[in-house]
Amino acid sequence: MNTDPPKIQDYAVIGDGRSAALVSRHGSIDWLCWPRFDSSSVFAALLDQKVGGHWSIHPAGDAQITRRYLHDTNVLETEFSTASGKIVLTDFMPVTSEEKKKEQLWPEHELIRQVRVAQGEAHLMIDFSPRLDYGRIVPQIKNAGKLGWRIDIGTCVFTIRSDVEFVQDGHGLSGTATLKAGEVASFSLSYSAEAPAVIPPLGDLVAHKLQLSIDWWRNWADQAKYEGPHRDEVIRSALALKLLSYAPSGAIIAAPTTSLPETVGGDRNWDYRFAWLRDAAFTVRALFGLGYKDDAEAFVNWLLHATRLTRPQLRVLYDVFGESPPDERVLGHLHGYAGSQPVRVGNEARDQLQLDTYGEVVEAATHFVGTEQRLDREMQQMLRQCGDYVCAHWSEPDNGMWEYRDARRHYTHSRLMCWVTLDRLLQLHRRGQLSGIAADKFEKAWREIRQEIEERAWNEHLQSYTQELDGEALDSNALLLALHGFEDAASARMQETHRRIRARLGPAPGLLYRDERSAEKNEGAFALCGFWEADFLARGGGSLDEARGVFKAALAFANDLGLFAEEIDPITADALGNFPQGFTHLGVINAALSLRDREKREGKLEGPS
Repeated sequence: MNTDPPKIQDYAVIGDGRSAALVSRHGSIDWLCWPRFDSSSVFAALLDQKVGGHWSIHPAGDAQITRRYLHDTNVLETEFSTASGKIVLTDFMPVTSEEKKKEQLWPEHELIRQVRVAQGEAHLMIDFSPRLDYGRIVPQIKNAGKLGWRIDIGTCVFTIRSDVEFVQDGHGLSGTATLKAGEVASFSLSYSAEAPAVIPPLGDLVAHKLQLSIDWWRNWADQAKYEGPHRDEVIRSALALKLLSYAPSGAIIAAPTTSLPETVGGDRNWDYRFAWLRDAAFTVRALFGLGYKDDAEAFVNWLLHATRLTRPQLRVLYDVFGESPPDERVLGHLHGYAGSQPVRVGNEARDQLQLDTYGEVVEAATHFVGTEQRLDREMQQMLRQCGDYVCAHWSEPDNGMWEYRDARRHYTHSRLMCWVTLDRLLQLHRRGQLSGIAADKFEKAWREIRQEIEERAWNEHLQSYTQELDGEALDSNALLLALHGFEDAASARMQETHRRIRARLGPAPGLLYRDERSAEKNEGAFALCGFWEADFLARGGGSLDEARGVFKAALAFANDLGLFAEEIDPITADALGNFPQGFTHLGVINAALSLRDREKREGKLEGPS
């Protein structure tokens, strides 16, 4: 087997709406946090192969490896072809309705791995080496006889059961087995916060849980009301977002990982296992656009709950229950992915000022309520508070959407989203959906912000909108001026802005750096920005063929399973940053929706491809 550390794009993700695991193409689970996305890790070889812990299952000897998700599911199949045979490794976290879980006494959390020999004979090798609390705890694994093996940590219980006999090997378990065509071996790792735990049997119940999980995912995927270009890729992005959704609250986290680097060997390594308000408008538009109204409603309800205690001030990010994330700290004992240090947990951006979040929240609410729905008292109160706050603070410098940890600046995008806040609130007010606002005050600030953007964010010499007021540097988020309706995509200013961005920030078709600072530092191209460009072109910034071309070029940078990280190395096409990245997959969906709408307008709607 290849002993080189996997590339970020060599991972797949499985989950159950509460936590997620990353599985390498070689059959190793190198990242798992239980019981929540932001809990400490059970396996963290992703961040340190020596001390992080892993759980590998693979055949002995060299193998040709292919993998896929079962169609319209998050059930992963990895196929190993060796000289002696072919095996299929199926990895999933069981999901089904809450009613069926109660009927069958499912564990609180479970990860199932099943090996089936499809052809010939296979000699399996299993290495189970958990290292709790980000590798700091080497747990004692006790033999519980017919109940498998267990780890007791306080009141918490981990149980592993297997059709293969395990032996203790140092501080872990190992096992080998020779299986012939048609034979199956199953493994179950479960977690309970309090003993006694539900001990899941294997045998037929594994096949039953697999079928229930396949049915659940496919039923969810079938709810999508999308008939347009690249349907498979769009649904895969929706399924990725569903994996990042915390089912008990409706929150959607940015990514299930921490500290995967934006530059290998660099220090821009952040914890993304939280929910950013910045993503709100994109999230609601994507969910509504695909027909997932229940998911959109759950997200908006979480949004109202999360912001209740801090309004009128909004935090940049929240945990899945709407609380403040923990203090950011460095895990100095971990080597980091490919030596990229530091490894961080928690995120200091929670304390930044990002004025764009107000526009994102108000835009999300506007998408949610549409043009006719009446707003309840709490929603109206939140919207009024956002408007009042923006009127009082819109002219201040902030940290901006890219969260640079230096001096605050007057970012164009932050001004834009302050304008969006007031623009949408005034629209709601005129339609009679929102009452009690100081309309004259809102309109005055709305005009002042528009004038400032038009006069100070436009650089006459560059013939482009710039990243900051009175600035010289470019930022791909200037394309969002069209998406949010501040400028028409076909306007002379937006056309010139797009040309400058493509010339100065575009290393390859389908790729854009987020800004000139990241281009100069040799960071990866920001994957989302390529989809922003496709969206911009689809909205009238270019021809339909141009929009299709950029969208297709951007899609080509997904991994073999259709998953995107945060960034793409423009030279090697390697994935960079936390993985999979929700913001990128939102970009896929929203660009596809804009492309579909453009095709409908021109009577050139393409079928799924």
